[in-house]
Amino acid sequence: MIIGRYMRRHTNVNYVRPGVSPNHPMFGRYLSTVGFPQAQTVYYHWRHWYQPGHLWLTYPSHLQHPSSSFSTVRHPSSRPPRPPNPYNWSSWRQTGILPHAQPRRDLQLSAGLMDRCKSEPPQKRRRSTDGRQAGDKSQRSPERSPPKGSRSPKGSPEWLRNVTGTPVPPGTFPSGPNKSPSTPELKRHWEDLSHLCKAAPSMNGGRQKWPFDFSVMSYNILSQDLLCDNTYLYRHCHPPILDWRHRYPNIIKELEQHSADIMCLQEVQEDHYNQQIKPSLESLGYHCEYKRRTGLKPDGCAVVFKRERFSLVSCHPVEYFRRGIPLLDRDNVGLIVLLRPIDPHSSLTNICVANTHLLYNPRRGDIKLAQLAVLLAEISRVAQLPDSSVCPVLLCGDFNSVPWSPLYRFIKDSRLEYDDLPIGKVSGQEENPRGQRILTVPIWPRSLGISQQCQYESRTTDSDLRDLEQAELDGFTKPSIEHCLKLTSAYSHYLKESGHPEITTCHSRTAITVDYVFYSAALGDVMAQAECSVPPEKGLQLLGRLSLVGEDELQKVNGLPNQHNSSDHLPLLTRFRLHPRVDG
Repeated sequence: MIIGRYMRRHTNVNYVRPGVSPNHPMFGRYLSTVGFPQAQTVYYHWRHWYQPGHLWLTYPSHLQHPSSSFSTVRHPSSRPPRPPNPYNWSSWRQTGILPHAQPRRDLQLSAGLMDRCKSEPPQKRRRSTDGRQAGDKSQRSPERSPPKGSRSPKGSPEWLRNVTGTPVPPGTFPSGPNKSPSTPELKRHWEDLSHLCKAAPSMNGGRQKWPFDFSVMSYNILSQDLLCDNTYLYRHCHPPILDWRHRYPNIIKELEQHSADIMCLQEVQEDHYNQQIKPSLESLGYHCEYKRRTGLKPDGCAVVFKRERFSLVSCHPVEYFRRGIPLLDRDNVGLIVLLRPIDPHSSLTNICVANTHLLYNPRRGDIKLAQLAVLLAEISRVAQLPDSSVCPVLLCGDFNSVPWSPLYRFIKDSRLEYDDLPIGKVSGQEENPRGQRILTVPIWPRSLGISQQCQYESRTTDSDLRDLEQAELDGFTKPSIEHCLKLTSAYSHYLKESGHPEITTCHSRTAITVDYVFYSAALGDVMAQAECSVPPEKGLQLLGRLSLVGEDELQKVNGLPNQHNSSDHLPLLTRFRLHPRVDG
């Protein structure tokens, strides 16, 4: 009884039944699950206070039977202190058990692997109000955040969820809990590639035209709601660093420090966005656009940009949920904005910026590809120029797919042959996927209205319609999909010095790359292949990027999140050059 109530209420143990004690192995196991490396020490420290028949907590008087022999309460002086709050670091220190606790160094990270561990809680499949199922990380909980004063689902205390009731003035941050032991900062350096790009201005009619340089960030900031629903992923973390009052100032400080001209953010919790993040970024000179996930999910994607550098031409939220299409029954979303660079000295084309967070489930590559097809079709429509070509495109986000996976190849190569391809291998998240079901031909139904070239299907005259239907029918019977965007990754995915894989996300289960900045590479760009480049005025040149790190570097800072990095993802930061149009 005491174990069950301790696990549900964490701190407020009111009574105990005889015969159930802290000697039970579940007590020590529970302390381990909340992330304390010294769980066994704590367990043995408290165990000696209880002996069978030695009762120091009783049932409340209104629940006791008049004849109960357990109605007597010992004198308060004979009671030991109450067990410490497992989510309050200071209460552990007050006991004297953990005077000099140090960060854990036993992270077991395995790049490229997503195999389940025995300690992971079983996944439950829930349905939203629309009848949709959710069984993946990005569909982690249909509950909305509880009202202030209540406890959050799955036993997380309110301060960990920390749903803010009132807006926080820009630049003003609430104080966090007691700080965890100091950990070293993660070292990242700027990789300058500008010497590989042409810097000379172009000439048009005797007037000089200078290129337009700007920076772009993609960052999954880790929704507090999702953190609370998946605490088993953060067992290596000291509880105070998971507090939103600690995380929020760190995240805003990081965004302000990098000061990117365009920022694509994922897992942005709606209440935090409206009450804290948006006001803070607006005070720094940013314009903000946001799209929350459909259904009951509380987070979404945001695209923000500096008002002094860009003006908004149009904004296009993208919902992947399509009623009546079973393959598209998830709540993930995307957000596309068309921006006009502000430069009085040059004539510049618009830039199409797309941000998304694809489905997490490693075994549902078919859903990921269908979601991506919806996004690519909308990008093609928004970015189209009068001559039927497209303006420069930036595609950012968390794609929940590893480098060189079929999904990654599809984005970079503009084509994917998927004959006999198991859906569990599409994203490459699992080295040995359990699901071996093969991708169907076609992957998505014709009723979606998107062709196998990831374009919206159009209908014209009756005669054209017959020819079009025949051509589309032929296309829908081939195991291949295409898109018209020529995209390149801004990162190489391998460390230059060691050749080890770059890491963009890390927690107690894995350390891999799933975050990307793809862009329309101009002819001569350092990262572009000759067949995947576009004319300079319709593409971008990569000038530099903030380096990523490997697994060894993350081990030294106790993984992610940590004291200095408040998300389980690292921000990607890049700098591009846009050449002016040549007026003919």
